[in-house]
Amino acid sequence: MLVILERFDLRIHDTRSLKQKRHVVKTLTAAMTKAFNVSVAEVDHQDLWQRAALGVALVGAEEYHLRRVMHEVEKLVDRWAGVAVIDRAISLHAVED
Repeated sequence: MLVILERFDLRIHDTRSLKQKRHVVKTLTAAMTKAFNVSVAEVDHQDLWQRAALGVALVGAEEYHLRRVMHEVEKLVDRWAGVAVIDRAISLHAVED
C-alpha cells in the first residue's frame, strides 16, 4: 500500500475577510474531492485571510497511478481562479505491513 501526500501553500487574491477565504477554500477542496476522490484538509494559515495551506492525500497500490492523479490535482489548483501557488511539496510513503 502506498500513500502520496502533497501540500499546497496558496495565496488567495481579492479576499477581504476570513469568510471570503473560507468560500474559496471550500469550493476548491470540494472540486478536488469530487473530481479525483482525494482527501483534502486545510492544514495551516487558518487565521490569515489571504493565505491557505492545503494537504491532499491519496492511497493506492501503484505509484504511477498515484502520481498521475496528483498531477491532475496540481493542474486543477494551478488553474483555479483567484489562487496562486506559492509552494508545493509532494511525498510518497510505502506503508509497511
